[in-house]
Amino acid sequence: MKNNNLKGWLYLLPAILFLGIFMVYPLIDVVVYSFEEGYNFASQTYRGVGAYNFSYVLHDPFFLQAVKNTFILVIITVPLSTGIALLISLALSSIKPLKELFQTVFFLPYVTNTLAVGLVFMVLFKKTAYSDGMINLLIQAFGGSSVDFIDGPYWAKMLVTCLYTIWVVMPFKILILTSALASVNQQYYNAAKVDGTSKFRIFTRITLPMISPMIFYLIITGFIGAFKAYSDEVALFGTNLNAAGMNTIVGYVYDMLYGDSGGYPSYASAAALILFAIVLTITVINLMIRGKSNAA
Repeated sequence: MKNNNLKGWLYLLPAILFLGIFMVYPLIDVVVYSFEEGYNFASQTYRGVGAYNFSYVLHDPFFLQAVKNTFILVIITVPLSTGIALLISLALSSIKPLKELFQTVFFLPYVTNTLAVGLVFMVLFKKTAYSDGMINLLIQAFGGSSVDFIDGPYWAKMLVTCLYTIWVVMPFKILILTSALASVNQQYYNAAKVDGTSKFRIFTRITLPMISPMIFYLIITGFIGAFKAYSDEVALFGTNLNAAGMNTIVGYVYDMLYGDSGGYPSYASAAALILFAIVLTITVINLMIRGKSNAA
């Protein structure tokens, strides 16, 4: 028995070492950095230990703007992308001809480079000296006035960001929900049809409860993914997101490490821990809601 246990630990040793070196140690390092006040990256020295880094970050206008942008992105894109993906998945599940073709078409954006998709969105929405962009041309065709979605007002830039985020994340959600719908036992539907149950009641009483674990999974991962948003904004507005007013929490952490205001790992670590606390809190709340709904 002891030999089997030893052999098992030997098999796990490479994975344990990998996780320890590349995950556990960096996490400990981030916590240590976050409490070191006045840390100098060049000399590897600091003047004291305390919570000043957290206070600085929480009072930094750039960080507060990044938090605002991230929360707006999360609140808008997660429910919308999940709801639209569910509708598309239901439509795909109800058709038989060319079903595989449509699934492939909807999945293509997921395997396309994020920056490439961002550049396409920028071309569609950006207003230049030579062209107002295709979207503005459509707006003008319906009698509206053109809007600079990339360098214009805040609401326009946030609209493009939300549309882009929904476009990027939806293919994965469609794939998961289509698979979930295909796994529902057809006997439930057959029994409901024999009883003359309406389609809406079939959806609310059979389909939705059966695929609710997948929907919950997509909501949790959607929240986490939206809070980690950064590359999408860079693709649309460039690397100077603070100037555009469209930075995110992850972007703020990156700027504190490597950006024009970089060289402040203590501030970056404090911001990273604040982000971790936000994501953990929202995840726990979602798990509690899920637990209560299961109990009911």
